[in-house]
Amino acid sequence: MSVTVFVEIDPRRCGGKPVVSGTRIPVSVVLDQLADAGSIEGLISKYPELTVEKVAGVLRYCNAMIEHTDLEPVLT
Repeated sequence: MSVTVFVEIDPRRCGGKPVVSGTRIPVSVVLDQLADAGSIEGLISKYPELTVEKVAGVLRYCNAMIEHTDLEPVLT
C-alpha cells in the first residue's frame, strides 16, 4: 500500500499542509505529539481518530520525504 494513502494535501485544509487522510491533523502535529507522548499508543490516546496503521503510514511518508523518493500525495 502506498504511503500517500495515509497523507493528503488539500489547499483548502490546514493551509495546504500535509494531513493524515480523512482528518485535519497535520503530519507535523503527529510527529510533535509522538515525540511528546513517547509511543504510538500514547499518541492515539490523545487523537483517537488515528490508528497504528495511519501513524505508521505517516512515518513512512516522512521517511520517503527525507529520502527524496518520488511521492505523489493525494490531492483532494
